[in-house]
Parts: sequence; C-alpha cells; structure tokens
Amino acid sequence: MQADVAVLVGDAHRGLPPMWLKSGATVINCGPVLKPEISRSQTPKAIDQLAQEIGLLPEELEAYGRTKAKVRLSLLDRLKEQPDGKYVLVAGITPTPLGEGKSTVTIGLVQALSAHLKLNSVACLRQPSQGPTFGVKGGAAGGGYAQVIPMEEFNLHLTGDIHAITAANNLVAAAIDARILHESTQSDKALYNRLVPSVNGMRRFSPIQLARLHRLGISKSDPGALTPEEAKTFVRLDLDPEKVTWQRVIDTNDRFLRKITVGQANTEKGHSRQTQFDIAVASEIMAILALSDGLADMKQRLGRMVVGSSRSGQPVTADDLGVTGALAVLMKDAIKPTLMQTLEGTPVFVHAGPFANIAHGNSSVLADKLALKLVGEDGYVVTEAGFGADIGMEKFFNIKCRASGLKPNVVVLVATVRALKMHGGGPNVSAGAPLPKEYIMENLKLVADGCSNLKKQIQIAHLFGVPVVVALNVFQTDTQAEIDLVCRIAEKTGATAAVPCHHWSRGGRGSVDLAHAVKEAARQKNNFQFLYDLQMPIHEKIRTIAQKVYGAEDIDLSPEAQAKIEYYTQQGYNTLPICMAKTHLSLSHMPEKKGVPTGFVLPIRDVRASIGAGFIYPLVGSMSTMPGLPTRPCFYDIDLDPVTEEITGLF
Repeated sequence: MQADVAVLVGDAHRGLPPMWLKSGATVINCGPVLKPEISRSQTPKAIDQLAQEIGLLPEELEAYGRTKAKVRLSLLDRLKEQPDGKYVLVAGITPTPLGEGKSTVTIGLVQALSAHLKLNSVACLRQPSQGPTFGVKGGAAGGGYAQVIPMEEFNLHLTGDIHAITAANNLVAAAIDARILHESTQSDKALYNRLVPSVNGMRRFSPIQLARLHRLGISKSDPGALTPEEAKTFVRLDLDPEKVTWQRVIDTNDRFLRKITVGQANTEKGHSRQTQFDIAVASEIMAILALSDGLADMKQRLGRMVVGSSRSGQPVTADDLGVTGALAVLMKDAIKPTLMQTLEGTPVFVHAGPFANIAHGNSSVLADKLALKLVGEDGYVVTEAGFGADIGMEKFFNIKCRASGLKPNVVVLVATVRALKMHGGGPNVSAGAPLPKEYIMENLKLVADGCSNLKKQIQIAHLFGVPVVVALNVFQTDTQAEIDLVCRIAEKTGATAAVPCHHWSRGGRGSVDLAHAVKEAARQKNNFQFLYDLQMPIHEKIRTIAQKVYGAEDIDLSPEAQAKIEYYTQQGYNTLPICMAKTHLSLSHMPEKKGVPTGFVLPIRDVRASIGAGFIYPLVGSMSTMPGLPTRPCFYDIDLDPVTEEITGLF
C-alpha cells in the first residue's frame, strides 16, 4: 500500500505527443483525492478521439461503448511499410503475494514517455482474470495515478475475450465426451450415416471432413464411394478415455474442480471418467490467442490442438473432432486487441491473459505488432510479462519472441524494497494482513541480503543479451538510504541504470527519470539470443531452464513425465519450446524458499503438450492449474451501489 493521499499530476495531465495530438486534450486538476477515487477523478476521453489522436482510421475501430474499442487487424496491412518502434519489456524480481507493481510501472512509464517526453508510446497489458480479481489479488489496472481507466471495465468483462475462450475451450471438451459416447454405442454404418447425413436426398462431406479424409490418405469426395474399411477409419477416432488431455475451464478460482467425475447421469450409459477444470486463462486457446499473428494463423493453430490420443497411440486433434471452424467463429472478435487509455489519456492495448506461472503470461503478439507500427521508428512500445523474470520474461524471450520474430531493446526490471526485505529474511506477508514492522521501518541489512534475488534476475536478463534498467517502485515507507542501497547494488551488478519511480503518487511525472533511462538503454547495442536451441531434446531444454534460470542442480523426471517426453518425441513434437508451470513465489519449486535458493533438484511431475500454441508444458512439483479461494476472498469488499451503479472494492 502506498500514499493515502494522491499528489497532483500536473499540467501535462492527459497529454499526448504533438505528432499524435489531433485535438486538444483538456487539462483537469484532480485535487487531492482518496486512493479508491483516483480512477474516477478523470473522465476518459471518447475512444474515437483517442483513436484519431494515435492515427487510427474510423474503419479500423469497433467501439464497445464510449471508452473502449476493438482494433481491426487490417491496420497491420496499412502500416506494413512503417518501421517498428523500440520494444521494451517490463518484468520483475520474485514477488511477494501482494505483487510489486509491474502493471503500475508499465503505465507510469508510458505516461512519462507520451505525456512528458512527448514521444509516441503505447502500453500493452494483459486482461485480468476474474479468478484473482475476486480471489486474492483484486484488480490489476495499475494503481494510484498510473492506472488504466475505466478500471472497472478493465478488471471485469472488458470486451468478452476470456468468455469467448471459455466457450471455445468447453465446446472442445463437450465434443470429446460426446464423440467417445457415440462411437461406443453405434455401429460403423450408423456413425457414418449420422456424420454424413442425407439432406434433401443429397450427401456431402463438409470441408473439415474432406480435410480429415485427406489426412487419412483417402482421396475421395463422394460419400457413397468409401469402402466399409475407409468409412470405419473415417468415423472412428477411437479416443482412449484414459488419455484425454483436454480439460474444461472456468474463470473462477474453484479448488473443488481440480478433480471431477463426468458422465454420471443415466443418459451417458456408464461412460464416466475422471477429469478436471483449469482456470480459463490457462487454456491452450488463450495461449493461441496470444501467439497468433492473424485470423488464418489462429485457425490453423486451433485445428492443430491435440486433445488426447487414440487407443493405438495416435494424437487426436480439434480438426479430427470437426470443431475448428466453430472455434474460429467463437474467437473471431477476441483476436482483435482492445484499445483503452491511462489516467493521462495515453493509449493502452489490452489483449490476452495473465498467469505466467501456469501459462506463458504475456500480452499478445498482435497487440505488440500493432503498437510497434503505430508508434513508428522513434516511438516506444512497453509490454508486460507476468511475475518474476525467471517465469514471464523467460517465456517472453523463448516462446513469444520466437513466435513473433520481434527482438526487445530493453528489459525494465521492477523491484520493491518490500520484496527485497522478504528475500533478505523478512517475515511472510499475505494479502489482507497488516505488514510486519520489518517492512515499514528502515532495515538496510534485510535490503542488502534480499538484493541477491535482484542480482539473479538481472543476470537472467543478461543471459538473453538484453540491457536492463531497474525500476524501483518506491513506497511511502521506503527510506532514502534503502532506495540508494538498492540502486547502487543494481548498477554494480550490471544494470544500465537503476531508477526510483514515483508514478503511483505522481503519475507520468514520477517516472520521467525511468523514461530517460529506458530511452538511453534502447540506444545500446543489443545482443539478443535465445537460451536454448529448439533441436535440443525436450529433457535437455527443461534442464537448461532449470539450471541456468532457476539455479537448480538438476531435474528429476517422474516416470509419467519421462513417458510423456518419449511419446511427444515419437510424435515429432520435440522441437517445440518449453513453457514451465512453476510457482511464482520462488526461483525454485518451493514457494517458501526466498532469495536465491541453491542445491535443489527441480521435480517435473508431468509434461503436457500444447501443440496448437506451439510449446511443451512441464508441470513442476505440486503446481496446480486451478487456483483456490483463500479464507477471505476479495469478493467480500466488492459491491455495487444500485442507485449510481458505482462499483467499489476492485482495488
């Protein structure tokens, strides 16, 4: 928690650079306001005005009300000859459970670049999940005078992308169980007649059925021409219920869905099986949304999704189920990034979802590409990676940059004195509980000891050859001696600069020094490189991440994980990058191990494959893909005034 009273933003409030500003932005003196009122102290400019200011054409915008809009991908074609701007990634040290303010830093930095340095810049953020919003974290729109507004819309349904992902994901799940049931209760002939019915006396294959015939090596297009054996091969996916890997999803923290039994109704004729729910943002469809470069690419990726394997060991895909076209229809609007704005009226693209611990946790390739074209050669795009640099940043480099072909210019590494004290041996902190005295009184020894984690995260960024600027997110209780100590250690470790940031209380004006440091670092020579070669065996790629990034001595593959790796290698999936599912609260797999743990062996419990998204997905230790609600969830504080319709408690 930072200052209780806000500081005036100043005369640059809501400003955009002169080359973007097509009509004057009104300066509003907010005055001192309490923290929950800050986001409402500024009336957002109309979204069509913001779009015009940043160079969007009216036909490239699909408005969702007055303050947010989808941006059509045709913009990429129009600006294809425009040089890209500078590409800045915001990552962080290993956080406390309270979070250390990466989103706030991202917003404050873009406000400083745009409204104060008068440079074209766009923030690219992920859409918050309803799970942590109503669970343990609350809203994720930034904080203080560095927020996305309207923050209620940002934190809740926005433009429905996560709902679309949930619907598409669960359509696949329904198709799987229905297909298993129908194949087990019907003859080949009955199945064929229902899958290729006669309509008005005519039978024909749908396009997706013709594609399946082609994959099976059957070059016939007349349904009446198939032999009985060919018809059997066509209709029988023969999915093994024990080897279905596709899960249902819901965007709520619901621990009792971690393991369920489906098919218990009499109508399912005894075809029950154990399965589970994941949180919606961990769906492979979310990853596909984030990594696709267009509608055609997304549709192909959706079709490649592997949902399980047949009894003979062959992978079964969404294309085999015949559901790909329907998925594309459900996702056709979700693929377009959403345009919003900060408190200072600077542009923000919101796209894809969070959870770098159980997903890849980065905003979308498309949002970044659109933004890089819009800002132009002298502009800046600031995009955010989830949790610590060991998770979100590593996946940004090894997965997202491979998919996009983009290379970052600078890493901004967010740290707080609070988190450093925790890593130095301070007591545990938890949401909703008062901070222990160690976190509100000066303690240089805890800070110095905790800087081990900061040093390690700087070194991780340097593995990829990218310059690092440390952004120290300053809290009200931090002393000058603590701030100076962190900055000295960071620069001594190899950070290009280490800058105290006051965006929470001062808006963009409080991040001007950070903006100058980022601008200077972006001029440096960039030696970006990937951590591993894709041709390495799967287990060696996992080992490389474990040893070089986390600091593990080695990895320990469970028999199940080893068997999965052998299967994926046999199927030709061994050249995919790795997306580790690991706790965000430690560099190791043990959340209680702070600082820089050493001497540990990283246990790999299971290995999954997200073939459509394009990565292998190891599960580390006891990592769960469905979070649970705490004893006192955030929803206790969230309420609606039925007269004004004002929402409270989302902070």
